Amino acid sequence: MNTPDTKPISKTEPWIWNSGSLSITESMEEEETKVHRAVSVFQLYVQPWLAELVGSTLFIFTGCMSVIENPLDTGSLQPALAHGLALGIVIALFGEISGGHFNPAVSVSVCLIGGLNVIMLLPYITAQLCGGLIGASLAKVISPPNNYFNTSGGAFNTVKDSDQVGPAVVAELVMTLFLTMSVCMGAVNGKTRTLLAPFCIGLTITADVLAGGAISGACMNPARAFGPAAVAHYWTYHWIYWVGPMAGAVLTGTLIRLMLGDEKIRLLLK
Repeated sequence: MNTPDTKPISKTEPWIWNSGSLSITESMEEEETKVHRAVSVFQLYVQPWLAELVGSTLFIFTGCMSVIENPLDTGSLQPALAHGLALGIVIALFGEISGGHFNPAVSVSVCLIGGLNVIMLLPYITAQLCGGLIGASLAKVISPPNNYFNTSGGAFNTVKDSDQVGPAVVAELVMTLFLTMSVCMGAVNGKTRTLLAPFCIGLTITADVLAGGAISGACMNPARAFGPAAVAHYWTYHWIYWVGPMAGAVLTGTLIRLMLGDEKIRLLLK
């Protein structure tokens, strides 16, 4: 029997306490889930986009400056070394975040062989084009006006008349085939992937510029063409630097998908 000073013990109090604890635990778990989801979205979508933007800016800025400030007696050597070195460095820096494309043609070829989710293709190309605009704008800001004007701000002005169009398109196709093959086989294809991929890709750029610079300017990269063309308002035969590289990228993807890829990538004779 309870005394007047003694409070009856409720049988429901332990249940109420346990229910409150469960509610707090569930709330904490929900918050952790939201945080993990936000981190996952950032790492899968936002961070790669930012890496492509920053890497493209640095690469295209360096490329434009190597043309604008190129002494006449060095020919294609300075642009070849600058583009190759800059691309190799940014791939080494950002490759583990975004794959290190910095080139719409590379993104297309990698997407075709399954190395890039198709929903990321347009964001990647957008980031690369924006990086091209930023890099070319920075080059314009720091360049002497005379040098900038004489080189069209680093835009591709090698093709002057219609007789040069055919060779230029073919050159861009073949050189981009070489570049995208280096990327896909050296960095994506499991059987041939190598830690030396950034080095190989940078050397491919250098070799292409030395070989084809006098024919088309050796662009191989629509973003590299678009940035300085937009900033300097130089659009003469600009379409060459989209058609040639994209055709080379599609050819690379087709060859690897049908014949050259490993069993995971290849569609035939698995």
